[in-house]
Amino acid sequence: MPNLKLLALLSISLLSGCATQLDSNNQCGTVSSFLAPEPELGLYRAVVTHLDGKPVISQPNYRLSVGAHRFTLAELIDSPDLNVSLAARTPKELTVNVEANTRYHIGAKFNRDKIYSGKNPDFWQPEVLSQESYECEFLEPQ
Repeated sequence: MPNLKLLALLSISLLSGCATQLDSNNQCGTVSSFLAPEPELGLYRAVVTHLDGKPVISQPNYRLSVGAHRFTLAELIDSPDLNVSLAARTPKELTVNVEANTRYHIGAKFNRDKIYSGKNPDFWQPEVLSQESYECEFLEPQ
């Protein structure tokens, strides 16, 4: 006679595995680009121009599947210290490894120490400025 405890445990394991698989399909994280600038810390807004290589209309929040996502950002640095030619103000890429139920705030970090040349593209870098727990779930279409 088979061990009933063992069969019960196997059944529960299989069922919980199925539930976990279904739940993971709805898991997501959020990437946001709306935080107010903090010029005293060298932190500024950036606008998203591309997501995973595709052009997008910039929005404050991007609800994304779990995993790595590539953003192309243009800085919005408004500082009297910035004396960089327009040619040097080019977009840059940032990869965010999105985890479930996490919000990432992205923006531009102004490197004041690298503005010695009007043609230096290193005067800024895209960054994840902060992250926090944030409930996120893809909703099924009705």
